[in-house]
Amino acid sequence: MTRVLVTGANGFIGQALCRELKLAGFEVTGAVRDKPGRDQAPFDTATTGALGPDTDWHEALTGAEIVVHLAGRAHATDETGAGAPALYRRINVEGTRRLAEAAGKSGARRFIFLSSVKVHGEASGASAFTERDSPAPEDPYGISKWEAEQALAQATERSDLVPVILRAPLVYGPGVKGNFGSLLRVCDGPLPLPFGAVRNRRSLIYLANLTAAIRECVTNTRAEGKTFVLRDGEDISTPELIRRLRAALGRPARLVSLPPSSLRRLAGIIGRKGAAMRLLDSLVVDDGLIRASLGWSPPLTLDQGLRLTAEWFRAQRTGPRGPA
Repeated sequence: MTRVLVTGANGFIGQALCRELKLAGFEVTGAVRDKPGRDQAPFDTATTGALGPDTDWHEALTGAEIVVHLAGRAHATDETGAGAPALYRRINVEGTRRLAEAAGKSGARRFIFLSSVKVHGEASGASAFTERDSPAPEDPYGISKWEAEQALAQATERSDLVPVILRAPLVYGPGVKGNFGSLLRVCDGPLPLPFGAVRNRRSLIYLANLTAAIRECVTNTRAEGKTFVLRDGEDISTPELIRRLRAALGRPARLVSLPPSSLRRLAGIIGRKGAAMRLLDSLVVDDGLIRASLGWSPPLTLDQGLRLTAEWFRAQRTGPRGPA
């Protein structure tokens, strides 16, 4: 039975992936920073401490044939100070390098690394990004993901360990936090939103679609040595995303149209330029390579993913619902 090491096993993506791999019959070791409480993890765990250039991976890697590296410093919109690049580099770049070197020495045969479409930049414009496009990351997080990809390539160059890189767009699903969690809370409120005139396109990926893609790369040898961009299969504009989320939440759309130029100026004034880019600009990818190479496609549609996410959000709310 194949043993898979999953780093970041107690995170949003890690928990879902470990459950899926366990149900599929894999032996799973979940690497976590701190020891989990009793009965919190339905799989073996290994406590590694902080991710970085000095992490001891010996225990976690014992018997592992495949490594899925999810752990890292997540994208944070408020981390733009002088120290942010060094922090991202220590955790995301040197932490990845250390793990890949240790995995190669331990006898693992495949290393699946979850990267980001932000490797390609913050906006795709009229054309979708593909794996063939030159990386052009702009913020510390995106830069660190691209540097981590390069560190992985260097670390596996002289070993039998084969890398697989998955560049994911924004991931949503039950348990989501961050920007998408904030959008859910806003969409569940009664206030109108000023994005009716926005004409952008964004690629997203539902949590179960992402874990299915990772599982495919665990089992399919044709993934070895490849880099893939991922998406749900349907791109969506900001106003259409709001309409569908509000419909799934039982709310009216309530969109008003303000010129995108005015929204950008307002965002600049209040220091939310980055947030405005994510709501107003296009960032789409073409996932044709993984479909052609592996014969893989997302098991769930965008609408199914949004509905399931909205159902989770509604079920976990404990406070009274406001007026529609």
